[in-house]
Order: sequence, then structure tokens, then C-alpha cells
Amino acid sequence: MAANSSTGSATEPPGLETQWREIDNLNQQQLRAGDSWYLLDKRWYDQWKEYVHAGDQNSSSYPGKIDNTELYEDLESYHLKERLSENEDFVLVPAEAWHKLLSWYDMMDDQPPLERKVVDLPSTVKVEVYPVEIYLCLSSNMESTVSACFSRADKIHAIHQKIRQHLNVSETAESRLWMRSTDTSSERLRNLNMTVLDACLSSGMTVIMEIRNADGTWPTSRPQIMRNSADEDSYRGPPGVCGLTNLGNTCFMNSALQCLSNTPPLTEYFLRNSYLEELNFTNPLGMKGEIAEAYADVIKQMWSGRHYSVVPRVFKTKVGHFASQFLGYQQHDSQELLSFLLDGLHEDLNRVKKKEYIELRDADGRPDQEVAEEAWRNHLRRNDSVIVDTFHGLFKSTLVCPECNKVSVTFDPFCYLSVPLPVSKERVMEVFYVSLDPTAKPTQYRLIVPKAGRVIDLCTALSQATGVPPNQMAVADVFNHRFYRIYQADESLSCILDRDDIFVYQLSSGCVDQEGEEVVMAIYMRERSHYRDYGSGSNSYSTSLFGHPLLISVPRAQCTREDLYQLLLKRLARYVRPLDPSEEVEEEEEEDEEELYKAQTNGVSDDEGEEDSEEAGPSKKEEETQESSQAKEQNNCQSEASPSSEGEERAEEEESSSEPDRGSSTEEGQSASGSTDTNSQDATDGDQSAGVEPSGKEEEDEDEDEEEEEEAASCAQANKRLPGRRRYTERQKKALFTIQAVNSNGTTERGMGEADGGFSFSSQPYIAIDWDPDMKKKYYNENEAEKYIKHQSMDVPHQQITVQLQECIELFTTVETLEEENPWYCPTCKKHQLATKKLDLWSLPEVLIIHLKRFSYTKYSREKLDTIVEFPLRDLDFSGFLLKKTVNSTEPPCRYDLISVSNHYGGLRDGHYTSYARNKDNGQWYYFDDSKVTYAREEQIVTSAAYLLFYQRQDKIRQPSVPPPVPSSSQPENHVSSQTHDGMDGASSCVSMETD
Repeated sequence: MAANSSTGSATEPPGLETQWREIDNLNQQQLRAGDSWYLLDKRWYDQWKEYVHAGDQNSSSYPGKIDNTELYEDLESYHLKERLSENEDFVLVPAEAWHKLLSWYDMMDDQPPLERKVVDLPSTVKVEVYPVEIYLCLSSNMESTVSACFSRADKIHAIHQKIRQHLNVSETAESRLWMRSTDTSSERLRNLNMTVLDACLSSGMTVIMEIRNADGTWPTSRPQIMRNSADEDSYRGPPGVCGLTNLGNTCFMNSALQCLSNTPPLTEYFLRNSYLEELNFTNPLGMKGEIAEAYADVIKQMWSGRHYSVVPRVFKTKVGHFASQFLGYQQHDSQELLSFLLDGLHEDLNRVKKKEYIELRDADGRPDQEVAEEAWRNHLRRNDSVIVDTFHGLFKSTLVCPECNKVSVTFDPFCYLSVPLPVSKERVMEVFYVSLDPTAKPTQYRLIVPKAGRVIDLCTALSQATGVPPNQMAVADVFNHRFYRIYQADESLSCILDRDDIFVYQLSSGCVDQEGEEVVMAIYMRERSHYRDYGSGSNSYSTSLFGHPLLISVPRAQCTREDLYQLLLKRLARYVRPLDPSEEVEEEEEEDEEELYKAQTNGVSDDEGEEDSEEAGPSKKEEETQESSQAKEQNNCQSEASPSSEGEERAEEEESSSEPDRGSSTEEGQSASGSTDTNSQDATDGDQSAGVEPSGKEEEDEDEDEEEEEEAASCAQANKRLPGRRRYTERQKKALFTIQAVNSNGTTERGMGEADGGFSFSSQPYIAIDWDPDMKKKYYNENEAEKYIKHQSMDVPHQQITVQLQECIELFTTVETLEEENPWYCPTCKKHQLATKKLDLWSLPEVLIIHLKRFSYTKYSREKLDTIVEFPLRDLDFSGFLLKKTVNSTEPPCRYDLISVSNHYGGLRDGHYTSYARNKDNGQWYYFDDSKVTYAREEQIVTSAAYLLFYQRQDKIRQPSVPPPVPSSSQPENHVSSQTHDGMDGASSCVSMETD
């Protein structure tokens, strides 16, 4: 720019001595960072000094107009020559001296002034003679660049404005800058208040301006693989009516984002780009503006009206980066995410750049109005942002010492109200009652029990319905056909979840214990496969659990196999068909395979390893394949032990009949009892180690003579070690099933006890009823076994507790005593006290967030409260809850209207979040379920799933600018396509995860 174009003609200079004195004095000033100094050609400056020192205004040494021609490379670009030296080629004068000389002598036409900045470098402060020359361009046309020079002390904002001027970019267009040092590397220039020096910009680098697209995305991050998104490019929907793709258990985040997106003052703040001027990059409590920018990107896309659904992947990544608890894809609480996000946005947009320390003062008897105003002023001295403007209110906290009655009053800001729900002291539980009557089907009851009660309370409630004494009941959790847990009478009911299948069994007598006359047995149903399981390294038959288990009390004297068999046969009479007399015997050859199975499954000893297995207890996993590990050679012994002639059979029968009775009345009973001598296990173990081939082939395939001789010898030895087993007769009595002692999982088989066929138990006994598949199919009625009846208590509809929102707010303001984990330090008593505390609302914000505390956590229990909270959609009046009463007409009203709701469906361990929200532009309510968006009616909004409520003060609610759409039969209810658009990280997704 020509000098005379800005300064006009030179003014009348003062006297020569005055000129020298003024300029010389100004040249003595110190360099200060940010000040401007100017370059003067050394020859012209020396000529001027000679002129003023001569003292003759008519002297021939008059310097004429300021002329810096010798400092330029050429008079077209006016670039400064390289390697110019101070006091040899030029001199530096401060801005004030320059302007005086310019006003006295003017400057050569078209020459620009050589203004330079003082920069504060790490080691020195100096005038920056050679500025940074940077190339400027737009991301849409990176081939066309213009160059411009900037001081290292200039702000990035100056570069931003220079690009707008040189490249004709509208002031209203939202843009962002990128710094590119190489052809492949670019870095975002986020902080426009950062200097060129701090941003590490150097000459030759390029700064690129990127302008946001109309659909809210940025050109550099628009996915390139979605070139088939013509439908989305042409889509024009209501702004804000946009889904959010579930990235994997991120419905909690989507729900909170939808509620904030439909908070008018906050969304309009971002859509107006007001946040750009308030980004705080230096706040140590903030996130360098990154959370605010990531949130702004999501909002701008959602409100562009160009997308069915947006993929908030970059936002999710930023959240996880600054809050590690949200890393990964686990389920989280939407209220926790909302709390983090509001705090993060506040710190990123905090207008207070340097927070001062403020010591909090107690009221000390001062009036509430005075203390409240002081507290709010102090809060704004450290916290001033759009979040404070929109969401922050003030409540009064009153603490009273129980010992000295010291009263402490403080006023504290809040961002949301966490209000408790009235907690019922009772609980509804559903159980299945199994009677002693074998012909009676299980009955399902619905009982009301104390929430903090014990198992005996459950039995007492059931006793009132059945007439059976509580001490004759056993309570168990059944899972996967086994007992997951058998409860003791004094255990807390909080151990039982609503989703557990609880069975209550009637016992024949009360007060049963391990040392008493009766023992409680857990009975499992098992079915063995048709084939041996050779692949597992054993040749035993695999087994699997089925049906419902039983708990029965048995006299200890009747714990023999025959007695148990008859007892169980009677107990299962409802769904197990007994044998006809004609079916009770069968040919020996038909029994061979059955006898083989019985011998191999009943020869397991009770060792310490199995005790460990039992103590480990059951686990709720998928049903495991049941196995019984037996020796291959004992199987051979079993098949070869059958007498080959009738004479041998009789001889063996006579021999066995001369022995004392072993406690089994039939030969079938003997074979079912199997081996009771632990020596048989020793023989089996030896055979297993010597005779089982890794290949898993059957014994019939082994025809080597030596092996056959060894097998015969082993069989003879094994038969000698089976004193409780009779030799086979020609015809044998048949049994429906066999009985096997097992561990609590029903997987590992245990020892048989004494040799007389009785069981001996050192802990809770578990018995398996083992069924041959053919026998089970013929005699076991599965349909009948699964049947149950519903008691009339099940027909009474479960009455959900309904409370008013006002009741919850009243609970919030109720006096409570501090917990032991959180005492208050009394300044008078000089010790921690369990003081009483009362919270009262003093002032409310424009948008009030109410958090319904549905998740209850105590020392003894964790639960989710499904209480229906009836909250008004309009005219929620807080005037009755505010301590600060309206004193004049300028005070804002206390009436609020609902604008959005975050819902949680499910329980503590799992669940799904959705949201309802009222669009700020058309006033229509919508239901947001991740990427799905549907119209919603007002009567649908109040449910037991409501978790977060967003209310806006009525005086701030704007009337809809466009009429709400009217759903019609021609318009699909679900108008959000499965297409999604990820305009943030260069990736796209066409898969919508609708649930967590």
C-alpha cells in the first residue's frame, strides 16, 4: 500500500533540533513483544541525521521523501532483500518515530511501509525483520495458492481473516484451518488465538481453509466409499429428526445426545457458531476444545436435514480419550455420560481463562439472599459458559451438628437434580412350589415378602398359601436342570434376583440336618447316550441332564439302593410309567449291554479329588457333556463274566446264595449297586493305564493273543474283588433306571458308600437318576413332567407402584442423616459428625434436568426400581419448592414444559436406552431408538422406563417456526432408512445395531 494513500501529504515539520530530540528519545525505548517497529534505509536515515545536525533547513543535505528502494529485491513484489544487516543496510525505529518521520517527510509513491513486529523468542526479544511467508489456499482448490507474510507474534486468527479476504470466503461460512508441512502430513489449527510462533508455522508452509458442507460434514472427512449415497444426498428431512447409529452398546450415549440435541438454547448456540469464539484451549480442567468441537460436529450433522442417521464414531473416540471409563464398548449409564459431557463442554467453553482461588464462606447468620448472591458471584468468577447459562441453578445446603447444634448454611450450584424414588419395603416374588404328593403338579405362586427379609420369610409367606409349615420347605435356585444354589433359611432375599427360577420343595419333616434321622437329597435326571464316548480318552457312556431336579428328605436308614429306587419310583409316579408284570424280566442276552453300563458306571471310588469337585459348587454355564470314566478291561470282564453253561450258572448261584445278604433283594438291584469295594477301582485304574488305546478303538477290534490272555486274567481278578455282585442267572429282574452318586454339578460320579448298597454322605448328597435312552422314551413322559399349574395369586395383575414427580422432589428436600462413610467436620466440635442435612432449591436454570435415581445401591442390595413416575408434560410448577420467593415482576416464572426424556429398559446387568424428544422447530414429539426415528404421541411418553427428564422454562420456549408434520397412512411410521452416514472419520456403516 502506498504511503501517501494513507497519510496524505507531509505536514509542516518542527525545527531541526526538535526533530532530532524527539526521534532520538523515541529510539531509546525498550523492545516489547507485540510492538511494531519499522525498517528505514540506512542511507536515507544517515542523510536525515546530517540534515538535522546541520541546522539549516535550506541545506543541500535535505533527505527528501523516505525511500527504501535499496532494501527491496524489486519494485513489483516489494520483497525484502535477503541477508540485510541492521545498521549497515537499515535501521529500526519504533512505530511512533516512524509515524512522525512519515508525517514530516512523506514516502515514495507505491512503496509499502516495512512494518515489523517485536517477538518474544525463547532466548531473546527482538524485532522480526524477516516475517513468516505462508501459502494460503482452499481445500476445494489446493492448486491455487496465494502467499502472505505474517509475524510470528500474529494470531492464527489473522491468517484466518487473510484467507477470507484473499480468497473471497463469506464471513458466515463456518471453516477450519489445517497446517501442511509436507505433501502427506497435515495438522489441525484448532486454537485461533495461538500465535504463529506457538503453532510452529515457518516460511514455505501451506495453510488450508476447509469450509463445512451444507449437510454438516467436513469435506476432508466425508467418506469416499459411499458414492452410492444419492438418496442421502438428496434427502431433505426435518432438521434434528436424525438417528444415531449404535456402535456397539452405545445406546446410553445416543440417548443422552438426543436429549441434549433437542435442548434449544444449547443447540442454537452451536448452530450459530458462537462456540468458535469461546473455545478455551488453555483450561487445565478442559479438553483443549476437542470435546466441544466433536459435539458441534455431531449436532451440525443432525440438524442439517441431510441425514437419516449419523455415526458418532469420532465423538465416541474423543469421549473415551478423555474419560477412560467410556473406552471400549461396554454398557454404561446415560446419566454418567451426560454428567461428563456437560462438565467437559463447560470447561472447553469456559469464558474464564484463568481461574482465581476463592475461599468459601459460611453464612454465619447472614440473610439467605446475601449469601446466595455472594455464592453465585463467586461461582461465575470461576465458571462462565453456555452450560452455566443454560443448566446451572443454586440450592441451599443446611447442616446441623447433632452434638453442639451448630448450623452451617452454604449455597452450592448444581447442573441437574438427582431425585430419589420412594422405595417400597415389600417385594413381589414368583416361586414354584413342589408338593410331597407325587400326583400333584408344581404350582406357581406370586408372594409378597419383605424386601430386606430372609429366606425363612419367603417360606412363611408360602406357608400361608399352602398350609405347610415353613420348616418343612427347602428353597433352591434351578438353572440348566441342576441346583445353582440351595438356600439356607437365614440367607438374605437380596441374593435372589427376579429373573431366577426359584423352586420351593416340601420335605417330609422339619429341622432336617446332616446329623439327624433324615437327610435331604438333591436328585438330578440324567440320560446316557447310546454310544460310548471314546473320543474323550474314555470308553464310558456320556450323560446329559434333563428335566427338573428334586429335593427330598429320606430317613438315613433307608439310604440303600433298593429303598431309594422304590422311593424315587413312587415320587416320579406322575410322569414315569411303572413296569407291567410281563415286562419285569427279560433274556440275559438283552441285559448284557445294560449290565455292562451298570458295572462301568458304578465302580467309582470316593477320593479327595472328587471332594474338591463337589466343593467347587455349580456354575451357571451351558450344559456340559456328562461322562463316567471307566476301564476298558472291566467292560470286557463284565461281558465275559457271564457263565457259558447252565451248570456253571447254577453252581455260581448256589455259591453266591451261601454268602450273607449284602442288602440287595434282587439280582438287578445287585447289578445296579455295582462295585462297592474300593479295590475294584484300583484294578480298574490299573487296567485303564494299561489297556486303553489312544486311538479309541473298541475291544472287539483287538485280536492279539497276548492281550486276550491279559484280559482274561484281569477279569478273573476283578471278579474276585466284587463280593457284592451276584453271578448272572438265566433270567433277570428289570429296573427302569440306575442310581448314581454325583457331585453338585451332576457331572462327576462319586463313591457308593458301604458294601451293603447304602450311601454314606459327609456333605450335601447329590444323586443322579440315570436313564437308558430307550427306557426313557418308553416310560418317561416328558410333556407331563414339564406341566405345572398357576395359583390364583398369579391371576392378580402385578400392581406397579405409581408416584408423582412432585413426591420425588419432596424426598429430595427431606432432612436426612449423613452416612458413616461421609461425615461432616464440625468447626465447633472440631471432629467429624453424622450431621443432619437438608437441601432446598434456591434458584432454577433455564433448562432443568431431573435424574430419577432408579438404580438403588446399598450395602445389602442392588436393584433397579421400575416405579412409574408420573411427570407432567406441561406446567410443572416449582414455585412451591423454591425458598427464594418472587419479589418483583422481573423474576422469571417457575413453570416448565417437558422437552425430552431418556429411557432405560431392562435390569441392572443389561438394558437398552432410548429417548423421546420434542423438536424445537416444529413442536412434534419423536421417539429415538438409535438409528430409528418414529413419530410419538404424548400419551406414550410417561412410562416406567423414564430415567432423565429435560424441562425448559416456559418463558424461554419459542413457538414452532414450522407446523408439525401429520403422520398419515401414506407416510411410513419409521422414516429412517438403515443407511447411515459417518461424516466424521472417513468410514461409513450400512448396518444399524438396534439393541445392546
